[in-house]
Amino acid sequence: MSLVETISFERIGLLGSQRGRTVVGALAALGLLVGVAVAAVLLPDDGLRTNLADRSLAPSLHHLFGTDPLGRDMLVRTVKGLAVSLRVGLTAASFAALLAVALGILAALDRRLDAVVAALIDLTLALPHLVLLILVSFAAGGGTRGVVVAIVVSHWPGLARVVRAEVRQVLVADWVVVARGLGRSRFDVAIRHVLPHVVPQALVGAILLFPHAILHEAGMTFLGFGLEPSLPAIGVLLAESMRYLTAGFWWLGVLPGLSLLVMVLTFERVASGVRLVLDPRRAQE
Repeated sequence: MSLVETISFERIGLLGSQRGRTVVGALAALGLLVGVAVAAVLLPDDGLRTNLADRSLAPSLHHLFGTDPLGRDMLVRTVKGLAVSLRVGLTAASFAALLAVALGILAALDRRLDAVVAALIDLTLALPHLVLLILVSFAAGGGTRGVVVAIVVSHWPGLARVVRAEVRQVLVADWVVVARGLGRSRFDVAIRHVLPHVVPQALVGAILLFPHAILHEAGMTFLGFGLEPSLPAIGVLLAESMRYLTAGFWWLGVLPGLSLLVMVLTFERVASGVRLVLDPRRAQE
């Protein structure tokens, strides 16, 4: 075997190993997210009840995340808060992705609609993000529904722009030109030829929307414009901790905040694995 062939085989093996590690890491990250959702269901609600005998306890083996000034277990509150953020983020990101894909495909197929969608994208992206989130949340009635609507309205333009550009590339491909020449309708071309090429990009984009949705939900809740204070959401926990951090109760804010950061990074890991599996060009890099 020649030196060139040996180097080529070594390179292929390295690429395969790197791809395998990325996919395994993405599966482990996905398992972590599922574990959080399952743990939120299995953990008893006793930790959410007031217990003045155990108030303001530092992290220990009995209370891994400590307790708050009302004696509630911070580990239980954090896990259930992550599940709330996960549910809200998944719902909002899913609707935002569906809206982006629909408008992106329709814009690329119709010139008049393309001008309208392009104007909406530019207008939405030009508005201050946090201001738009707060205004839409108020207009939708606030609470969980208001947060979901606000995230959907503010997060679809970026993915819609990507989908719109991808559809335009597909429309000039040879097989699409031939299909149009054979008399295929626009709807048939969109379903049979355009949609299969857009779905992988849209799926990765939707997964990347999840961490943004979760962070914006937590930020709005922290500022008092998000989820109901009765929910054990991470934003609620962080807002409550601000009154006690100067007293030395660091675990009330640090541990829920780090847990939220881990969840966001976990979504990024999952998105990297999905992109590598679905995009054949990246698989050969």
